[in-house]
Formats: sequence, structure tokens, C-alpha cells
Amino acid sequence: MIQTCLFPAAGYGTRFLPATKSLPKEMLPILTKPLVHYGVDEAFEAGMDNMAFVVGRGKRALEDYFDISYELEHQIAGTNKEPLLDEIRNLMNKLTFSFTRQNEMKGLGHAIYTGKTLVRDEAFGVILADDLCVNENGEGVLAQMMRIYERYRCSVVAVMEVSKEQTKSYGVVSGRVIEDGLLMVDDMVEKPDPADAPSNLAIIGRYILTPDIFNILERTSPGKNGEIQITDALKTQAKQGMVLAYKFKGRRFDCGSIEGFVEATNYFYEKIYGKK
Repeated sequence: MIQTCLFPAAGYGTRFLPATKSLPKEMLPILTKPLVHYGVDEAFEAGMDNMAFVVGRGKRALEDYFDISYELEHQIAGTNKEPLLDEIRNLMNKLTFSFTRQNEMKGLGHAIYTGKTLVRDEAFGVILADDLCVNENGEGVLAQMMRIYERYRCSVVAVMEVSKEQTKSYGVVSGRVIEDGLLMVDDMVEKPDPADAPSNLAIIGRYILTPDIFNILERTSPGKNGEIQITDALKTQAKQGMVLAYKFKGRRFDCGSIEGFVEATNYFYEKIYGKK
């Protein structure tokens, strides 16, 4: 039903300097796969086959990763290394990858708006690759959100409970519970002071957005830190229609932080190699 997943990937990744001086943070590897590969896997599982990337200067590695490397493949052809590329080849054969450039870093809302040229006039998913999500007991987070969208046909954001002290690092929502784990949003604030947070439900890097969000973003003024915030646009959308917040099933690793990146690495190492 939804074909396109948008990956805003133009940020500088300053928390991982100096590594991200030349390496996109989305290409930082968890074991042998970069973060963006996990995100594409999740979108593919949710039924999406058009992967759209909003990139910036110095992000050429993302394009190269989802392309053929003739010299490398020639060198390893017929060796025991060749099967290591099977997974990425499978994605390349089944999916379409497209790219556009965000010339200025003006917030997540601006990045999503920049991706308008890659998104058809239909609902689309959004994945922030440095939020790595897993669900060992069922569907991935974006697939879960697709089920919500299919029933309600409106924008959906993934949320999780955080401590009050952590609300200053997230977009925070409040709303009316309409069923278990699902709220109809009535307020949404970007990085509020803990005393001003409307709840402790924080948005993570998973969205399903209806196409009218582009018209709203076009009219959204810069907010927190002088950036165009997707939370401000979603708050407007909630007032005009309906936005749902979904308490997803699974686990999220904040791989935009060193602590979360190490935690994810340890988790996947134990999962893959610890049982051998």
C-alpha cells in the first residue's frame, strides 16, 4: 500500500567525530552491516520497495553502498567471500534507490520537505537510520505502524516512554487513548524542558506521513533552534485532522549516541555469535 520510505540522512553526525568527518553516520557498522542497511531491511519488511534518501555533502558512500562495486566483486568472485554480498545484492535487485540533496541543514522538517521530489502523492514512511529498532517476537516497528495506517489512514508516529529528565532530548506528545498502545495526538512539543513536557511519551525515528504534510511544512515557520521541526507540522496536522501516536513493540537503540551504538553492537554480537 505504501511504496516509499524516506531516509533523512544529511546530518553531520558530530557526536561521532572524527570518524564522521568522512564517513556518514548512517554508514557506521553494527557488526558487518551499516545502520542504514538495518533501516532498509525494516522498510522492505513493511512492504516498501522505493528507498528515497535526502543526503548532503560528503554522503556519497550511501549511494555507493547501494550500487555495484565492479572491482570488488571481480576480486572476490569464486571465493568464500562472495556470499558475503548476497544480502545487499538481494536488496539491490528488489528495491529502487533514489537520492536528492539537502543543501542546508535546517531541521528534520526541512529534510522531509526536501524529499518531496522523491515521494509520490501518497503516504510514505520515514526512518531515521541512527534509531535502530528490533522486535525479536514479531514484526518490525514500521510494519506494525503500517497496520495502524491501514485502519486509520492518517499520519502515525512511533513513541516510547522516557524519564521526565529525558524529554528535553525528544519531540514529546500527549493525547487521548483510543485503544491499547494507541493515542490520538492533541499536543506535540519539540524538546521541552522537563517541567513543560505534556507527557513522557517521546517520538523516535519512525513515522508514516500522509502527503498533505508537505503543504503544512511549506507553511511551517522555524521553531526550536531556528529549525523547521516536523513536530510543529504534525501538531498542525493533528489539529486539522488526525495524527496517531503508537507505543511500538520492540526495542530501540539510540545509535546516534556512543552509548547506544555500543549497546546495539553488543546486542547483535550476542544474538548472532553468542549462541554458537
